[in-house]
Amino acid sequence: MKFNPADNIQDLQYFGEFGGVNPSISDSSTYTFLSAKTMFDTFEGNMEGCYLYSRHSSPSNLYLDKALAAMEGTETANVSASGMGAITPTLLQLCGAGDHIVSSRTIYGGTYAFLKNFAPRFGIKTAFVDITKLDIVEAAITADTKVLYCETVSNPLLEVADIAGLSKIAKKHNLTLIVDNTFSPLSVSPVKFGADIVIHSLTKYINGSSDTVGGVTCASQEFINQLKDVNSGASMLLGPTMDSMRSASVMKNLRTLHLRIKQHSHNAAYLAEHFEKDGLKTVYPGLASHPSHKLYASMINPEYGFGGMMTVDVGSLAKANALMELMQSRNLGYLAVSLGFYKTLFSAPGSSTSSEIPMEEQAEMGLTDGLIRFSIGLDNDIKRTYEMMKACMKELSIL
Repeated sequence: MKFNPADNIQDLQYFGEFGGVNPSISDSSTYTFLSAKTMFDTFEGNMEGCYLYSRHSSPSNLYLDKALAAMEGTETANVSASGMGAITPTLLQLCGAGDHIVSSRTIYGGTYAFLKNFAPRFGIKTAFVDITKLDIVEAAITADTKVLYCETVSNPLLEVADIAGLSKIAKKHNLTLIVDNTFSPLSVSPVKFGADIVIHSLTKYINGSSDTVGGVTCASQEFINQLKDVNSGASMLLGPTMDSMRSASVMKNLRTLHLRIKQHSHNAAYLAEHFEKDGLKTVYPGLASHPSHKLYASMINPEYGFGGMMTVDVGSLAKANALMELMQSRNLGYLAVSLGFYKTLFSAPGSSTSSEIPMEEQAEMGLTDGLIRFSIGLDNDIKRTYEMMKACMKELSIL
């Protein structure tokens, strides 16, 4: 049968402790044992179904783990207190002093800052490359390389990674391919194309209400066991634990993800097509003008579309700021970072979400001052939204 991530989520069935249609929330930090031997076996990792301490795991987190693993088609998953709380332990579990990472140059600013500024403290080096050029990616691999890292759709330039091509390179050189799929849940299933580990910031589309910070690492049972090992697991020892109440909240919102992604994609496609016709420099993977449009079209689960992220370049930071302030005053969205909210969010990434990247490197990768990143919301009448945004642009002589 065809793999459909939303069907996998739909097919999960949990019963609460008292027969509730929502699983019971485990509001405990520690758990009791009826025998000392069971506690010992649990510490040793030899006891299934027993809980030790909520930094290690909890029933609420395991419910969400199972649902997200089903969505991504992995054996299991491990949720964390933030997206970075998933990314950093995953990389530190795989790499140590003397190891090397090959990463896309266009990635979330926090990930870039970790790889560029923090990981070297542990003796881990990173080569940043144009992930769309497979020959350049392979040329950057050394004898010390352990990980190949990318985002399905890059933040903020919306470059598309050829996951199948990258997987062939990773397998050839015995590397672990990690794909951050935050921008494209349901639309793309990276494991289908050979990714070994899939990461999400749950803060964004999966939760969808901008009220919770969270992350997840979706991978094999073997790797998740390593992450959670009480003696050597990066997630266990660094402690980026998701709170049970937050986990339960994300679980509830996950059930409407398929509906939200379809509407986000529909609205973004409409705006991108019309802005491009108006003569604006618009980047959206669903546009035929996008360099990787055909590649992305071959990767997506078509019913979920090309996603809700797009960029428009209005020429200068002054114009970008003026437009965003005007749109916010007209109730078209919020001048805010992050994505996946029901309202449109917009920001100038060069001075916000990608500000960790030095200016000369921003220029080299094509991140211009006038670039505005849009996370398009769930607007009911997208034609009305377009007309209002266009009026703002005309008022500021952008159009």
